[in-house]
Amino acid sequence: MRAKNKLGLVFFPAFDWAISPTHPEREERLLYTRDQLEEEGIEDIEGINFFNPDIASDKDINRVHFCNPDARTLLTESHYIAAGGVMKAFDLVFEGVTDKSFALVRPPGHHAQRVVYGDRGFCIVNTEAVGLEYARQKYGDMRVAIVDTDCHHGDGTQDIYWNDPDTLFISFHQDGSTLYPGTGFADELGGPGAYGYNINIPLPPNTGDKGFQYVMEHTVLPILAEYKPDLIINSAGQDNHYTDPLTNMNFSAQGYAALNQKLNPDIAVLEGGYSIQGALPYVNTGIVLAMAGLDYSSVYEPDYHLGKWKQSERVTSLVEEIASAALLLWRKRKELAVRKFGGQKSVKRERRVYYDTAGIMESQIQEFKVCRNCPGVNTIKSQNDQGVSIMCITIPRQACPVCQREGSWLFAEAQKSDYNQIYLQDLSKDQYYQGR
Repeated sequence: MRAKNKLGLVFFPAFDWAISPTHPEREERLLYTRDQLEEEGIEDIEGINFFNPDIASDKDINRVHFCNPDARTLLTESHYIAAGGVMKAFDLVFEGVTDKSFALVRPPGHHAQRVVYGDRGFCIVNTEAVGLEYARQKYGDMRVAIVDTDCHHGDGTQDIYWNDPDTLFISFHQDGSTLYPGTGFADELGGPGAYGYNINIPLPPNTGDKGFQYVMEHTVLPILAEYKPDLIINSAGQDNHYTDPLTNMNFSAQGYAALNQKLNPDIAVLEGGYSIQGALPYVNTGIVLAMAGLDYSSVYEPDYHLGKWKQSERVTSLVEEIASAALLLWRKRKELAVRKFGGQKSVKRERRVYYDTAGIMESQIQEFKVCRNCPGVNTIKSQNDQGVSIMCITIPRQACPVCQREGSWLFAEAQKSDYNQIYLQDLSKDQYYQGR
């Protein structure tokens, strides 16, 4: 058997990292998947190959995050390898070794935001963002769509790309009013430099295959066709599955495979999914076969039977309404941006972020400059309940000369303040500075 699409599988189960031995986010998440892939003979299919991950550097992490006190203090070796696994997935595609790649790595990353004081939702490094920014520095600028199919809203990825018009972020997930992290509502549309390029589709509990396929066909694919990305990334969380212990959705392995076939991503990255035996081996097998362009019709969970998880008419109606509203917001984004930000010189965004594993509460004030020539320099003033106060400055990749100078000036001025740490992330020059 030969794969229609050459597919690279980057595999890393992170044997040395776990929140606890019995925590749902543990190495068995991937070990059961590996066993299933072996049982199905995936390794024997011509065109599907396994690859070892690379190891990310501090510089790779610092393109994305402001780690306090620094990356080396917060991260374990597993986090560097997981991020390096995603970097490897990008290299495989861009260097033509494979047509597509799937990074089967852990720990997950999509809850990790720009500022990092510790773990949130089992995440501390946003592996997709690290891989993407590494690729942009190595292979050049590109328009990218990240489609997050995890049941939990990808609040970290949203935060990182909040003001980046070259990164379209689409997340469809269980409604944040019913599930962690309590975000991902339709009105979270992005900053002044990228308003409308952040799209949330919060779905009601008990959404099944029918609902997810409707969203893909009637909202996600039309938006992608209009945006015309150079690259599509699937943030491939699998906790929408009907057996997942942490969520309330009714997605199946067949549904995941069909969705992946329609989305046709260049790169997929494993995120959540905590039905270690009942879901992940079958869902991952379905995704692998779909990405390789092979028949996945025989992939079923042991307890699955057609019609078992039939979606109610009420849920169907709600899904259709939500999907239609999201598409309308996308198509009205320019008009809405003028209405919201017209005439403003800067935009402030106040947030509170809880690091649930570390038990740290953070208060942030983000400020985005409204610039006609680039997305604008931005700052984060952050203080946590442990007494730490930091200042973070980002000069965007596409920064105009004025914003480049302003970012450098802000960093110099911050040295005179009483912040515990001051950071400058100059993406236009691929440089990172940390001051007292």
